Order: sequence, then C-alpha cells, then structure tokens
Amino acid sequence: MSTPTVSRSERSDRNDAAPSLLAGSVEQPTFGEAVNNYVSKVRGGDMGSLPAILALLVLLAIFVIMKPNTFPSTLNIANLFQQGAVVATIAMGLVFVLLLGEIDLSAGFTSGVAGAVLATLLTKQGAPWYVSVGGAIVAGLVVGLVNGTLVARLGIPSFIVTLAMFLALQGVVLLIIGTGGNISITDPVIVAIQNKNVPPLLGWAIGILAVVAYGVSSLRTWQLRRRRGLLAPPVGVIAIKISALGLLVLGMVAILNQERSNNPLRTSIIGVPIVVPVIVTLALVLGFVLTRTAFGRHIYAVGGNAEATRRAGIKVARVRMACFMICSVLAAIAGIFAASRATSVDPNAGGSNVLLYAVGAAVIGGTSLFGGKGRIIDALIGAAVIAVIDNGMALLGYSSGVKYVVTGAVLAAAAAVDAISRRQARSTGRG
Repeated sequence: MSTPTVSRSERSDRNDAAPSLLAGSVEQPTFGEAVNNYVSKVRGGDMGSLPAILALLVLLAIFVIMKPNTFPSTLNIANLFQQGAVVATIAMGLVFVLLLGEIDLSAGFTSGVAGAVLATLLTKQGAPWYVSVGGAIVAGLVVGLVNGTLVARLGIPSFIVTLAMFLALQGVVLLIIGTGGNISITDPVIVAIQNKNVPPLLGWAIGILAVVAYGVSSLRTWQLRRRRGLLAPPVGVIAIKISALGLLVLGMVAILNQERSNNPLRTSIIGVPIVVPVIVTLALVLGFVLTRTAFGRHIYAVGGNAEATRRAGIKVARVRMACFMICSVLAAIAGIFAASRATSVDPNAGGSNVLLYAVGAAVIGGTSLFGGKGRIIDALIGAAVIAVIDNGMALLGYSSGVKYVVTGAVLAAAAAVDAISRRQARSTGRG
C-alpha cells in the first residue's frame, strides 16, 4: 500500500488545531469548584491580601459609625488619597526589596534627599520643573545604586547598609537645606501634583479607561490560558472581578467629582486629585513588571531560593541591585509628592514616621518579610489601612501616641498572620 501524502496546508491546519485539542484535554473548573479551591487555599495558609482587606473594611465601618459627618465626607475622602500618596509610593518600592527577603531602612530619607534636591534646583538654581524632577529621581537612583552594590556585590547585610545610609542621608538633607532652614516651592506644576484636581470629564475618562484596560487584560489572559491547555478560572469569576473594580473605581470618581468646598461660590474644589492617576499609573507599570516580565519572575525566584536561582543561570546580583535601585527611585518620587503637598522642604523631610509607615503598609498588605511573596496591590491596600487609621484617629481626637500604638499593633498582627500562614502552608504541603 502506498503511504498517503499530506499537503503543507493540511499539516498546518493540524498544527493549528493542536492547541485547541490540548485545551480540551484539561478539565476547567466550574464556578463552584473555583470558590472551593480558593477556600482551600486560604485554609492552607495562602491568604494573600485577605486579612488586610477585612481589616480595612472593619476600620472603615468603625470610623464611619463614630464620625458619620466628617469621615465619609467627600473632602475627607480626597484627603485620604493625598495623605496616603507618599506612604503608598515608598511601600510599592519596598515590595521589590522585601520580595528578595531584604530591607531598605534608608527609603524614608531617600525621599527627603530627593525633595531637597528638587526644592534646591527649583528655587535656588532656577531650573525648570522637569529638570528638577529629573535631578530628584537621579538622586534616588544613585542612593539605590550604592545600596545595591554594597548588598549584592560586597555581601554586606541590607540591614547594616541601609541603616548606615539612613544616618548618612539624614545628614545630606541637613547639608542641602541647613539646620532650621526651609525651602518654599512655588512652581505651579509641582504644587499641582498634590493640591490640584483633574477636570471631572477627564476623571471619568481615566476611570472608564482603567476599568476597560483591566477587563481586556483579564479576558486576554483567560483566553490565552485556555488556548494553551492551562487551568483558567471560570469566566464568571473574571466577570465578578471586573465588575467589582468597575464599581470601586467609578464610584470613587463619582464621589470625588462632587463639590467639596465649604464655600463653593468663592473657591470650587471638584475632581479627582492629580496624584491619584499618577499613583495608579505607577502601580500598573510596576505590577506589569512583576507579573508579566522575565525580570519579575527572577525577583520571585531569588526571594524563594537565591542559590537555586543562581545555579539556573540567573544573575542574582544584578536582580538585587535593580530592586534596590527601583526602591530608591520610588522613594524619590514619593519625595516629590511630599514636597508638593507641603509646598516646601525642611530638614525633617523623609524622617518622622515615613519609613515606619511605608514598611508597615507593605507588610500589612500581605508582602512577606521572608521574601518570595508579595504584590504591588499589597502596598496600596496596606497604605490604605495606614491612612485610614491615621486619619480616623485624628478626627476622633486621639494623640499621636495612641495612633502609633494602634498602628504598631496592626503591623504586629500582620507579621503574625504572615508567620502563621507560612507555617500552615508548610504543614499542608503548599509552602
């Protein structure tokens, strides 16, 4: 018998059909099975941001009940976003370092140095705002390069390196500004970042675009996983996530687009604060880097097992250096936000509770202190918890001492949840 011939087009058709056949060989979970799988994962110790989300909801309920006229007001909601911008930005940078199992204690004063450089270039040197912003970011980049080199190349523990940098940068701020000095910032572009708002129509456009972009990305990822024969969540779960995000984002836009001035005839305050879309853009870019790039996968690998990662051919030292540099650049951007909000920079810039709150935000949100576990959204959720505690207790008239005690207790609880969940994950074979 002669062997039947197969044309090139027929072979191509068969090859194109292979992914769909492969996808069909994997039984996809139903909606109920997906819910049960998530519950099992939580019971197994993989809780992610769930504790922080529950804590945030409880705190919001408490402060709304105790201060119904002031806490849920549109003016205070906008203030929460502006108040938490600095902590959220530094926390996003710290996620990269914490994923390695390292720490950066200099992030707070890195933001202070960046703010001092920005103010000096703007006010004393007369540089335009974009040059001053570039100088501030370069200052952060240099700090991160030094930290990363000492940790990754020389092998000095990050705690020691960044503690030394913490002390040194405090001195640098004093040298730039001078003891008791204060540099005012009047540049309209810089001041607008934290003190002006997006026009209402533009706010709606940004909000809708963000929801649509998330929906398209989620559905595309779901489709690709199905095509490749990988397990994918039911489309109902995707729809719920998109709907929840849409309600949250568009609801916030609707609230912030309301008039919140006490005297609207004299001064109108309406629209989403400019700093909000800036932080959302940063979060989206950083989240993409961590979840959709080889570099992001390398970060998780180094945090999980640095030696195994090195043997796999990944340049561990370069990954460590890059993470410290990213952390310091984010701290520099936070310094710009802080300078914009205060419209000035003083010798205490980056000090006080800035670093403690930023580290607390990352950990409270669900980023592990042991490395290898964390997301950018963790930093934002944790920063929201910190901002709500700080803002709500101030409205209730509690002193700074009480706020520190409560925040410290929440941070300790988050660290305990992290340790317990890791132990539970190991006992169930998930860790």
